[in-house]
Amino acid sequence: MARDPADRSLVVSGLAEALPVTASATTSRSLVDNDRVRVVALAFDTGEELTEHTATMPVVVQLLDGTMRFEVAGDEHQLAAGDCVYLAANEPHSLEALEPSLMSLVMIRETPA
Repeated sequence: MARDPADRSLVVSGLAEALPVTASATTSRSLVDNDRVRVVALAFDTGEELTEHTATMPVVVQLLDGTMRFEVAGDEHQLAAGDCVYLAANEPHSLEALEPSLMSLVMIRETPA
């Protein structure tokens, strides 16, 4: 899949309509994908979860709507709309939607020196 050029601006709108919460599911949509970042929106129905995993790069998660249980390296946090989490590369984490939720995931790629 071709990546977006990192030297060109990009506007993505209509996300709430394009990525509704689906019953008993987790759905996602890639919004930006270039050499520096990848941004993905994810919609979770109540009770949907991502079991413990890690990412090879730093990531920033922002909860846009809903509430979630978010565990980072064994510490549990309850997130509300607007809350933000920075995860260092290879940090174990998991999450569960406590109600229908929408979140943004920004994966930060290392830039060549």
